[in-house]
Amino acid sequence: MRNKSRWYRYSMQIFFFVFIGMIAINHIFAESGTILFSFIPNVSLHAVCPFGGIESIISLVTAGTLVPKLQASTLVVSALVLVLTLVFGAVFCSFICPLGTIQEWFGKIGRKIFKKRYNRFIPARLHNVLRHFRYVSLAATILLTYNAAKLVFLEVDPYYAMYHFFTDEATIGGLIVLGATLVGSLFVERPWCKYACPYGAALGLLGKISIFKIKRKAAACNSCTLCDRQCPMNIEISGMKTIGHSHCIRCMDCIDDTSCRRNALVYTARKIQETVPAEDQTRTATPAEGGMS
Repeated sequence: MRNKSRWYRYSMQIFFFVFIGMIAINHIFAESGTILFSFIPNVSLHAVCPFGGIESIISLVTAGTLVPKLQASTLVVSALVLVLTLVFGAVFCSFICPLGTIQEWFGKIGRKIFKKRYNRFIPARLHNVLRHFRYVSLAATILLTYNAAKLVFLEVDPYYAMYHFFTDEATIGGLIVLGATLVGSLFVERPWCKYACPYGAALGLLGKISIFKIKRKAAACNSCTLCDRQCPMNIEISGMKTIGHSHCIRCMDCIDDTSCRRNALVYTARKIQETVPAEDQTRTATPAEGGMS
C-alpha cells in the first residue's frame, strides 16, 4: 500500500479525466448529429456530476422536482460518492475529480520551478482564514440554487468550463475561475480544492466521520515533519494522532515511503497499537553477551 498507492491514484486520475472528457465531447458532438463514442451514453456532464445531487436535494424535498438541467442519475452518482466518502474519506477529490487532477498536473510544473518554495507562498495564518471560505461557497451555492431554482454555480463552475471551453456553453465566469485556478496551481497546490470548492467542503465534513482514516503511530514517529511538507492541503499531520481534518483528501502522499520512512502513518479502520520501532529500542546485554564466563 505504501509503495503502490501513488501509482494506483495516478492511474485512476488519468482514467476518470479521460473518461469524463469523452462523455463531455460525445454529448457536444451529438448535439450536431455526430456520435463519436457509441459505447458511451449520450449524456451531459450534468447527468454524472455528484455535486448536482447536493444542489437538488432541497428542491427535491420541498418541491418534489430537480433543479433544471439536472437528471435523476446525478442523485445516484451523488449517493455513490456519499457512501464512498463515509467509508474511505474524501477519496473522490484525490482519485476521481478531474479538476483536482489538472491542478496537480499544473502543480508539478510549479514544483519544478519553485522547488521547496512551492505551496509555501501563503502564510499559515492567512491559509487558516482562507480555508474556511469553501464552506461559505457551499452554503451560498445551496441557498442561491434553491432560491433561483436553477444552477447558479454553473456561472462560475471551473469544472464545467474545463470540458466546454471551446463551446458557447462555457460561461465567462467559469473560464475566468478556471484560468485563475490553473495559474494559482503553479504557486499553491490545489488552490480551488483548499479555498473555494463547495463540493470538497461537503465531502470533507463527511470524511471526518469516515470508517477509514490515516492514523499516526506516535511511538514510531520522530517528528521530522516530512509528512507536513508533503501534504498538498497543508495539514500539520505530525501533530495529530488521527488525521481527521476536513481538508484531508486521502491522497496518501504522507504515507508514501518518500514522506515517512518509519512507517509511522497508516491508513486503517482499526485502532492503532503503539509499538516502538526495533531501531529505537535500547538493547540490553544478556550475561552471555556481556563476556561473563
